[in-house]
Amino acid sequence: MAGETHSTTEGTHEAIEVPAAEHGAGFPPFDVTTFASQLLWLAITFAVFYWIMKNVAMPRIAGILEDREDRIAGDFSEANRLKEETDAAIAAYEQALAEARNKAHGIANDTRAKLKADNETRREKAEAGLAEKLKAAEAHIAGIKTEALSQIGEIAGDTTSALVEKLIGKAPTKTDLTKALKSAMN
Repeated sequence: MAGETHSTTEGTHEAIEVPAAEHGAGFPPFDVTTFASQLLWLAITFAVFYWIMKNVAMPRIAGILEDREDRIAGDFSEANRLKEETDAAIAAYEQALAEARNKAHGIANDTRAKLKADNETRREKAEAGLAEKLKAAEAHIAGIKTEALSQIGEIAGDTTSALVEKLIGKAPTKTDLTKALKSAMN
């Protein structure tokens, strides 16, 4: 190419010179001769983009926003409906729970009363059985006591006879012994 120079030494670079006619007078947007056409195309481009935004993009965005708003309102109404259903379910649950507690207390009280009555009946039966056994034991003891008391005379007579025989060497007669015991017991 014309105007190029190369160096044969390693590591050095030389700048390439390009003549001013090849690259123009300067940066094209700053070229005063093209301002009018640039402004015209700016206005046309702005108008086209404005029309596209106004007639295509904005209605779509507005539709999307309206759909979202409708969906949000629907979700709020559904949430309110579900909240009301939940509140009703909680109230029904609490009522059922209160009824179940009352029923459980009633069952517990009935069971407690039934067990108390059963225990009272068993206690009364046990007391009646014990009273019968006590009467039988008292009758048995009275029989033994009566038998023992009836034998006291004989035992006392035998004992007295043995003592008198030991003391005086001779056993007393049966009539003397009976008279002595009768006088001692009165």
